Amino acid sequence: MAGRERGVVLRGLRAVAYAALPAEVVLLVLLVGGVPVPGVVLAGGEVVVGVLLVVEGGVWLRLRRRGFTRREALAELVPERVLRLVSHELRLMAALGRWAARRPHGTAGAEGVFPHAREQAALMYGFAFVCLVETVGMSWLLAGWPVVHAVVLVLDVYTVLFVLGLHAASVTRPHVLAGGRLRVRQAAHVDVAVPLDQIAAVRRENVFTHEKRDGELNLAVGSRTSVTLELSEPVDVVRLLGGVRAVSVIRLHADDPTALYEAVRGAVSEGVTPG
Repeated sequence: MAGRERGVVLRGLRAVAYAALPAEVVLLVLLVGGVPVPGVVLAGGEVVVGVLLVVEGGVWLRLRRRGFTRREALAELVPERVLRLVSHELRLMAALGRWAARRPHGTAGAEGVFPHAREQAALMYGFAFVCLVETVGMSWLLAGWPVVHAVVLVLDVYTVLFVLGLHAASVTRPHVLAGGRLRVRQAAHVDVAVPLDQIAAVRRENVFTHEKRDGELNLAVGSRTSVTLELSEPVDVVRLLGGVRAVSVIRLHADDPTALYEAVRGAVSEGVTPG
């Protein structure tokens, strides 16, 4: 498939998807709300979605045969920002399962594991409780409007799961010292591997006010950071939607900031490569 031909096909598929998928959501809401929908409309919608999936599957296979990786082939079919947002949501939902199973992410073989979610727990639980109360209240108020009730209920339940997922991601994704790198993380959207040989200085300091500045990354928990890293060379930080920025100062927090500070300082000063 030539580049120009592939571009035309992909643009056409995306246009159909942008029209068909929202229509499917509307149909689903109508059905859940008990609104009668003509059989012809339902059948037509299912045929469109079925054909779209078959065609996209065929294009995906052709791209794979041309040497594209799975993610590269998927990125050709789905806009990068959409793909990143969906991946982020899936990571949050997966974090709920890891949280329940007490299975932290990325800690196998680590020389040091540093949790950082303790100080935000009360706030996140409180926020989730408020969302839950709002869910119950709106469900009672909208009981007489089935369609609106169904839509709001789905959104409210997902909001509760989203809030819990944010906290679960923070709990299950601690900072990790391993393989000559300090892996700095926050929830499911920040994951930066900092080489130890690029850490010029590490300081144990509490900072409660963080201004946005070029070249700085502030990963506050409960509005506080407790350890500051100064880098001899900047590292790239990938943002949620795919943007990249270089940072040379990283401020972060840990439940036991002294342990994190001493571990990083010891590894840097001794030139130790963990693992």
